[in-house]
Amino acid sequence: MRNFLFAAPLVVVATVALAQTAPASGEVTKIDEAQGKITLKHGPIKNLDMDGMTMVFATGDPAMLKTVKVGDKITFEADRVNGRLTVTKISKIK
Repeated sequence: MRNFLFAAPLVVVATVALAQTAPASGEVTKIDEAQGKITLKHGPIKNLDMDGMTMVFATGDPAMLKTVKVGDKITFEADRVNGRLTVTKISKIK
């Protein structure tokens, strides 16, 4: 019973943290595969309390850079990962 009581709060905290990431929209303006970075002109990113702007993000998985090209309209999710603004999901708008 003790283990359950200890683990239950961790599950709640993890669920709340995951629920805070929300999709944002933008356009790819530059891709730097060698550095694993992508530059996006984006709208507001609510979970980061960020207004729309153009900025460079790290990527959670460098392979995601191969799924988009400069000029693509996208939806994406970003978060702070180890202190760096990082794109964690990305997909083209069809």
